[in-house]
Amino acid sequence: MCVCVKISRAIFPFSVSHLHHMAQGNQTTVSKFLLLGFSEDPELQPLIFGLFLSMYLITVFGNLLIILATISDSHLHTPMYFFISNLSFVDIGFTSTTIPKMLWNIHTQSQVITYEACIFQMHFFTLFIGLDIFLLTVMAYDRFVAICHSLLYTVIMNPWLCALLVLMSWIISLLHSLLESLMVLQLSFCTVLEIPHFFCELHQMIQLANSDTFLSNMIMYFVAVFLAGGSLFGIIYSYSKIVFCIREISSSQGKYKALSTCASHLSVVSLFYCTGLGVYLSSAATHSSHSSVTASVMYTVVTPMLNPFIYSLRNKDLKRGLKMLFGKENIKVSIVLGLEKFL
Repeated sequence: MCVCVKISRAIFPFSVSHLHHMAQGNQTTVSKFLLLGFSEDPELQPLIFGLFLSMYLITVFGNLLIILATISDSHLHTPMYFFISNLSFVDIGFTSTTIPKMLWNIHTQSQVITYEACIFQMHFFTLFIGLDIFLLTVMAYDRFVAICHSLLYTVIMNPWLCALLVLMSWIISLLHSLLESLMVLQLSFCTVLEIPHFFCELHQMIQLANSDTFLSNMIMYFVAVFLAGGSLFGIIYSYSKIVFCIREISSSQGKYKALSTCASHLSVVSLFYCTGLGVYLSSAATHSSHSSVTASVMYTVVTPMLNPFIYSLRNKDLKRGLKMLFGKENIKVSIVLGLEKFL
């Protein structure tokens, strides 16, 4: 029978480091949890470490290149690329919240994460996933204005509005993550808590709580439907207007040009929402923690890694920005050296 204790604090995150409730009777202090990860098989650990280290490095460097390219090229100082660079920054934070800790645990052959670290990880993961959702919605609105109100685009999407939209995304996401974190701080947990995941995910922590979680589940699902569902509705509404406007364009070349400006964003939105929805559908259908963990990799690791490729491969402006960042001569030299090593 596990021994449990209720952790409660009025202020987060600053009060988490002061959780030192001493044992009284059969109660004790919750100080650490265990992240079970993907597999406990020692032979698979080097493979998992190498795979996730590679994906993490690709994600960080890929998104960092997008940010540097948009800064270095004055032609990319537009609302669309301003939002793309912010999305790249969020994706770096998104993966940096979970992957380094998982890699460190594999390297040290330890599954331990402290209570404070777990709360912080859950807090920032919720923050960054909220930012991803809101930025994708803002980018859909930007495309709507660019196509349906092209003559007024620079007037409507002025620098002040762009900065305000990003700022509001940060404020709402921060308030959301604080609400969820405060909610978890009110729950009671067993002193030895095994989390069947590779990071401290909100849903998993609520499910593993030893106290009544009805209110917590209601808040979590209500906020998820309100924020994610509302954002998805905004994206669908924006693109329904875009489709209507494109149908009014007489020339096929004009239609193609309008659609091409939306292709990358639609790909990222589809990848993010489909993988995120797939996680919860798979976990609800199978009730298997292993399948849920595997599915979570798609939207927590794979999606942020693919975003730089989606935005750059078919984007001539970003390709030009990357060339300006490195210099054409440096690129030619690196290609020649690579061919020489290969041959």
